[in-house]
Amino acid sequence: MTGHLLAFARKQPLQPRETDTNALIMESVRLMRPTLGEQIEIEAMLEDEVWPALVDPGQLGTAILNLALNARDAMPNGGKLTLETDNAFLDESYAELNREVRPGNYVMIAVSDTGNGIPEAIRDKIFEPFFSTKAVGKGTGLGLSMVYGFVKQSNGHIKIYSEEGHGTTFRIYLPQARESHSGQFADVAAEVVMEGDSETILVVEDDPMVRTSVTKQLHALGYKTIQAANAAEALAIVDDGAAFDLLFTDVIMPGPMNGRQLAEEVAKRRSALKVLFTSGYTENAMVHHGRLDPGVLLLAKPYRRAELARMVRVALAASPATRDYSERGLIAKQTA
Repeated sequence: MTGHLLAFARKQPLQPRETDTNALIMESVRLMRPTLGEQIEIEAMLEDEVWPALVDPGQLGTAILNLALNARDAMPNGGKLTLETDNAFLDESYAELNREVRPGNYVMIAVSDTGNGIPEAIRDKIFEPFFSTKAVGKGTGLGLSMVYGFVKQSNGHIKIYSEEGHGTTFRIYLPQARESHSGQFADVAAEVVMEGDSETILVVEDDPMVRTSVTKQLHALGYKTIQAANAAEALAIVDDGAAFDLLFTDVIMPGPMNGRQLAEEVAKRRSALKVLFTSGYTENAMVHHGRLDPGVLLLAKPYRRAELARMVRVALAASPATRDYSERGLIAKQTA
């Protein structure tokens, strides 16, 4: 308990060194299989050329195990746990929305489950010490607070995305170990942004802050926007005859209809529909957990402005006569 509290307070002694996160995760998977039980399917989807991270490998292994145990408890009837790695660049725009983040290159580790999800009312409290939704004697409420403190003390960043009834994704961002390898994403971020030509985009996003942010970025790129907070609002806009060139919708939304179902309904009304999906879940989690079919155009949150611009152009350039957003098309490489 003392160790966990020190971790939350960012006072525990760390021994950061250059760490192969892929090798560490594979070893963690081997150790956690008997712990999680046969009812939990574990899948590791690791980036082949992931950068080394500057982190204490022992503490990182403990953090991953804590997230896996938390996921197991969220799937009492069984489910799927997905662990991923990737290289990521968090830019200035992302840092403006997350003040503790320093722009730069990071190694991203994602832990996703198909569990009950975390209710929105308590989502902001899950990293607090001793906060727990488990029954008395089933946990100390220190596991997630330890993960949070360890990541912060490692000069990293942690982000959670969760929807009740659908599951949860934790993303850990750890500093890249060698800055000499930093050119890959820096060059991408410096590319000339592909701008729009006054096309209109119907943006469907239930989070007001995210909706405001993405519409501002689209306006800056030269697009017009129509906004909707959910599928019902979006369908009302469509039925009123509003003209738009692209449906840009979140996949998981509150209410009886999700983003995929919305796209199917709009396609019945407008056969030439072009669609770009977005989600806080990773691309692998969306496809391999059965929430989207392989081949859809998906832009994973959080995304950089350059990646948003590129994916919007790809979606607008796709031929609606030959594209089936549920089965064919291009798969966007997951961004930060």
